[in-house]
Amino acid sequence: MCTFCIATIISFSKFPSVVMPGCQSMTTTYEGEQHVIAAAQHILKVLGENKSLTDDFRRVLTELDSHLSAMTIITESKRRGFAEVEEQLKCAERKVMRWESNPSLIWDSGPTEASEYIQAVNEIHTVMETLGGLSMNDHGRPKELAFRAQCVQQIAMSRLEEELYHILVQHKQSFELKNISFPSRVDFVYDESFVSVEDEIINDTSQRDNSGRESNEYTVDLIDPLLIPDIKSIASVMFASGYDREFCEAFIGNRKDALDEHLSNFEIQKLSIDDVLQLEWDALSCEIKKWVWAVKIIIRVYLASEKRFCNQILGDFGSHDSYCFVEISRASIFYLLNFGEAIAMGPYNPEKLFRFLDMYEVLADLHLDMEGLFSEVANAFVMSEFHDLLRRLGDSASAAFLNFRNAIALDSSTHPFPRGEIHHLTRYVMNYIKTLTAYCDTLNVLLKDQDVDDPNPVFETDNGQDICTSAFSPMGCHLRSITSALESNLIRRSKLYKDGSLEHIFLMNNIHYMVQKVKGSELRLFFGDEWIRKHNGKLQQHATSYERATWSFVVSLLRDDGRTSLKERCRRFSNAFDDVYKIQTRWRIPDLHLREDLQISTSQKVIPAYRAFLGINSRNGSDKYIKYTSDDMEKMLLDLFAGSSMSLRNSRSNSHKW
Repeated sequence: MCTFCIATIISFSKFPSVVMPGCQSMTTTYEGEQHVIAAAQHILKVLGENKSLTDDFRRVLTELDSHLSAMTIITESKRRGFAEVEEQLKCAERKVMRWESNPSLIWDSGPTEASEYIQAVNEIHTVMETLGGLSMNDHGRPKELAFRAQCVQQIAMSRLEEELYHILVQHKQSFELKNISFPSRVDFVYDESFVSVEDEIINDTSQRDNSGRESNEYTVDLIDPLLIPDIKSIASVMFASGYDREFCEAFIGNRKDALDEHLSNFEIQKLSIDDVLQLEWDALSCEIKKWVWAVKIIIRVYLASEKRFCNQILGDFGSHDSYCFVEISRASIFYLLNFGEAIAMGPYNPEKLFRFLDMYEVLADLHLDMEGLFSEVANAFVMSEFHDLLRRLGDSASAAFLNFRNAIALDSSTHPFPRGEIHHLTRYVMNYIKTLTAYCDTLNVLLKDQDVDDPNPVFETDNGQDICTSAFSPMGCHLRSITSALESNLIRRSKLYKDGSLEHIFLMNNIHYMVQKVKGSELRLFFGDEWIRKHNGKLQQHATSYERATWSFVVSLLRDDGRTSLKERCRRFSNAFDDVYKIQTRWRIPDLHLREDLQISTSQKVIPAYRAFLGINSRNGSDKYIKYTSDDMEKMLLDLFAGSSMSLRNSRSNSHKW
């Protein structure tokens, strides 16, 4: 009997939570353990009263008694610890549950209320950690407290999600787009049908600037900075409580909505690739302009600010800041990139070149910004899509540029241009390439591998004259090739005139326009002074050819060939002059200086010959055959090329009959 009792007591002292043989309802509750320990101590006392026990046996009994006494102390400590934990939980629970019946928002009620709520949630977490370190089974008091704490924690986490969303919505800070400015380029207004292009088609809004900038130069506060500590406190307690996924989902959802709302401010239509491909060019060009502005603002300002905000809130929680930022920005970034992909699909018409270049340059300018936003290896897929679009837009721009030259070469007409004026094609091409100079750095990159025949190459000179390096650039070669194609086209068009004189007026007008555009703009850097001198020479050649074609014959009628009478010579000359006057006053040289130069040159050829004729024949009674004095004729020559039909001037012999 003694041996059995001792064995039972030893077993209990090692495993106090098992049911001892012979006991019907022994549990691990405090009261149950205390009864078992008391019973064991009673047995030891009874056994100790036996006089026949050996010393060794008595030593074992003494050790067992000491062990049971220690168990009593530990059990009492547990009882007091559970009581403290339970009281801590009750206190935190009251603070949490109080807000469940309160319609007010905690963070709207003041910093004290918010701080107390966060403290209560932290206490619940502490209770759960404490209970988790204690031994318990499915029926223990610690388990009951743990379950209760978990329920309160879930309620608190749900409330914190609501508070988080409210803070992010109510305290967001919007920035006016008009207050954000970037260096922008000129805008080009053109007529792709080569019909009517005005000279003043360039609206210089501001100087371009391709210099890169750090993204943080443009960051703004998307949320009131005073609320950052509050949001971080919510993040900290939710992450500590194991609700990091719930926090991130709520945070991402709100920030995505904010980004979508901001994107809508640009009035960019939500277009599919099919929608983009079916849009009329005017509408599509408008959408592209909005896209260029939106991309720059969204990436350089908004996303840079969003990434900073994510880092402020989640920077202390490993890679969660990067994860949340990518999830927030992914859909909007890919929408913007997909729009660009649709545009890059073509067709590559010349009128699209400037929009292609705008899109290419804005992405190239934002390359470093994108690298900063998506630098992590896990985000490589974003940069891959970005680089692919940049390459495709570059290819599209190159194709449109080359198609521009081909379009000039192939453009034709079966009718001569009225009055020998500057052709719309000439205006279009020269203003087009003048605007292209704003994109010279980009085009030099895109065209460096595109071969072209340069009919007017620029050579180094030995006279020390400085030649701009732009003249030797890929763009310089291509621009000179374009004007060469234009000249060839104009020569073909000039052949449509039946009057050879008007053919030269037409070419004079158009070549002069080309030269003036080159001289008065950045084009001069790409063409060089030699090109200007060469084309001024062509201009003079056509002026000389015009004078020969028109006035050589008229003046020749004044010569005495020995067979024609003075009267007949005067009649023929006057009739020929009248015919020229009636026809060529309808022709038009729009440039006043060019018109005056040709009028003066014509006068210098005609008037001296006419005065000499009058002087030689003044003694032969020629006055009665003379229709115009030299002064009359000189004034009439100033009516040429004005572009409107003029009546013949009254003369002293206006009533004379031949």
